[in-house]
Amino acid sequence: MAIEVKIPPMGESISSGILAKWHVENGAIVKKDQVLFELETDKITSEGTAEGAGKITFSVEAGTEVKIGQVVASIDPSAAAPAAAPAAAAAPAAPAPAKHDAQSPAVRRLAAETGVDPATVSGSGKAGRVTKGDMLAATDAKPVDEAKPAEEKPAESKPAPAATAPAPASGERQTRVKMTKLRQTIANRLVQAQHQAAMLTTFNEADMSAIMGMRAKYQDEFTKKNGVKLGFMSFFVKAVVNALKEVPAINAQLDGDHIVLNHYFDIGVAVSTDKGLIVPVIRDCDQKSMADIERDIAAAAKKARDGKLTLPDLEGGVFTITNGGVFGSLLATPIINAPQSAILGMHAIKERPIALDGEVVIRPMMYVALSYDHRLVDGKESVTFLVAVKNALEDPARLILGA
Repeated sequence: MAIEVKIPPMGESISSGILAKWHVENGAIVKKDQVLFELETDKITSEGTAEGAGKITFSVEAGTEVKIGQVVASIDPSAAAPAAAPAAAAAPAAPAPAKHDAQSPAVRRLAAETGVDPATVSGSGKAGRVTKGDMLAATDAKPVDEAKPAEEKPAESKPAPAATAPAPASGERQTRVKMTKLRQTIANRLVQAQHQAAMLTTFNEADMSAIMGMRAKYQDEFTKKNGVKLGFMSFFVKAVVNALKEVPAINAQLDGDHIVLNHYFDIGVAVSTDKGLIVPVIRDCDQKSMADIERDIAAAAKKARDGKLTLPDLEGGVFTITNGGVFGSLLATPIINAPQSAILGMHAIKERPIALDGEVVIRPMMYVALSYDHRLVDGKESVTFLVAVKNALEDPARLILGA
């Protein structure tokens, strides 16, 4: 009896998606649990696997919009690969391809850019296949040239490479590509946030000397003890939690004519992937150590880039942090991640002259931006919040002492 290949349930709020890509050929012999297709929805990208072995026959082409539960292919178990013939009669097996030959274009591109050989990386994908996330983690683990300034060696996860556009046909001046469901949703949510919220942005700057000095002094010991690097992001998460406690009006959201006050601290951290910006949520940040937060951020970023995030990973955040500084942004006005009331934007660290105790000194400075919904948050509260973040970053002992 044929095995039906159906679009799996993705959560109550998702009813359809785009079957973006088949990972097997029509008519191929597939194995049980083999990845068959990639499903793109307006929230996440996921994979569908085979429930049994046999010959697969497509009933839906790649690029088609499909419903949850829809049958997109069938597998004929009777056509499964026959048992191996006796060794004497068997044809000589072709040599196994080199490990790096079986990798995706993204992995090969990262190998060329970073010098990391995929053959030396432990793969977390199917059958030990090396994924983009594995390569990024291996790149982070490479020794860093100690001669570089500290600000050039951020410990947080690196952004994923931008999606490669299809090569234009000879003589073509334009190429038309259909927007993915995720990109359509991102576009709609950003426009909706600007139309519905009375959005305003306030700015400040933070001297990053103390944090950079702390990272330089304790990085080796921290990494050895916790198995993860001490990045900038854990300081920002802790600073945000500290400021949310000081200004609880920002840890809130509007629901019709009601204000919903949150009494927990689940912080969203924006991650750039080749499919768009995704915001996984780090839970209970007020109860976690900086090492716990760094581990959670690294794990969430890897899941995002490997397309392994689930809906629960994205839901329930009370505040978002986005870091345009990793791309070199000096100053920007981030857009609120609705229905949250505010978002913090980090930017590039640049050495600039500042006045300190009557003298001009050179310090590593970062502009920070807080965009907020003025319907809910007043100017005094927004400025107080951002100053609290600035003070915590410039004197990290506050984060440890709770001052």
